[in-house]
Amino acid sequence: MELRDLIVTPIVIFLVYVVAYLIRPKVTDSVNRKYFFPGLTVKIIGALALGFIYQFYYDGGDTYNYHTHGSRHVWEAFVDQPAKGLKLLINKDGDYTGVYQYASQIPFFRDPSSYMVIRVATLFDLLTFSAYSATSVLFSVLSFVGSWLLFAIFYRLKPHLHFYVALATLFVPSVIFWGSGLLKDTITLTCLGMATFLVFKIVVDQKLTPTYIFLLALVLYGLYSIKIYILLIFLPSIILWLFLFNFQKIQSKIIRILIAPFVFTLAIGSGYYATLNAVQDNSKYAFDTLAKTAQITAYDIRFWTGRDAGSGYTLGELDGTWNSMVRLAPQAINVSLFRPYLWEVKNPLMLLAAVESLLLIMLTIYVVFRSWNKLLSALKEPTIIFCLVFSLVFAFAVGVSTFNFGTLMRYKIPLMPFYLLGLLLIMDYSKSDKKLDVLDSTE
Repeated sequence: MELRDLIVTPIVIFLVYVVAYLIRPKVTDSVNRKYFFPGLTVKIIGALALGFIYQFYYDGGDTYNYHTHGSRHVWEAFVDQPAKGLKLLINKDGDYTGVYQYASQIPFFRDPSSYMVIRVATLFDLLTFSAYSATSVLFSVLSFVGSWLLFAIFYRLKPHLHFYVALATLFVPSVIFWGSGLLKDTITLTCLGMATFLVFKIVVDQKLTPTYIFLLALVLYGLYSIKIYILLIFLPSIILWLFLFNFQKIQSKIIRILIAPFVFTLAIGSGYYATLNAVQDNSKYAFDTLAKTAQITAYDIRFWTGRDAGSGYTLGELDGTWNSMVRLAPQAINVSLFRPYLWEVKNPLMLLAAVESLLLIMLTIYVVFRSWNKLLSALKEPTIIFCLVFSLVFAFAVGVSTFNFGTLMRYKIPLMPFYLLGLLLIMDYSKSDKKLDVLDSTE
């Protein structure tokens, strides 16, 4: 915390609320307006709380490495020599030529995914005079935009569930804390929410505008650049949803039965092709090396980078093959959604995570038992399939490749809104006498 934080941050927060006040009438209605400012406020509080925790509890960490040892140096280059600052901002391949004085002080200079966060932080630093807290507030605004757009889509699909949709997309404690500050997770969460919104607008609303196409390409590139595995899970899930969504439009049951095999084959093939193209330049995430990458990542976090955290876990032997990954899938999904258990708690942050996991277990059991008679029918609905496929595959991916509860608490936040939305839609389906008809709600 510096003097500049105490001066600049209140000004930035004031300006954020002024802009939000001006924008709110254009993005809300009489029903959802009440969630706008609370949703923004908890994001800002989460971003500031994250900074305090990292400073006074962890005594440093990623968020400060991205700023104090990252974007601050790029900002200083802009102040000293704007041309060098610009070169650092658009730097590719870790080129030190002409900027060694600044680049040599940035630990993440040759780490493309981390340096992308530094680039975003630098853009905000130029507005905040590199005040960490003020820059974090702008990250929280970015996070709120992504979360609000995700809320807007599902509110539109199920307007009578506005309160529960708001809880799932705007007010999940772990998502607020880990997904609002100056971290990779804030950017990826924003990109995920925006991508879902934009795909819906382009495909369902058929608004194939240059602006929407450009924004979709931008946020997908953001996922690719920072955490490619999120993109690898999102693309097949959203493609499957689109195929099923359009398949549901066919009125004739006979025709649906006849073309169903073709539709599913096409959906799976398209998802596979999209994923294959996304990883063609990244050998770590190719299908034949993905299992080995998961093993290396899990054991690195468990026994090296996270060995002193005291919150490690194991699921069994992970030998770098797909067989071992699939065998551990149930445990991996369980650890991502429902652990740590209360008896596994070793620090205050784990206690908060354990309480949230316990509530999620209780909610899941409640929904399954209340919806038991219609559960199989509900699982045929495209939007429910999308939410559950994305969240469960994501839970498997991060659970099997992390092996540390502290890291997992951060990594799993993208799945939380979608899993909760899936449960919510199942519950709503079970209470309805007719099918969950997305088409009616979009007309």
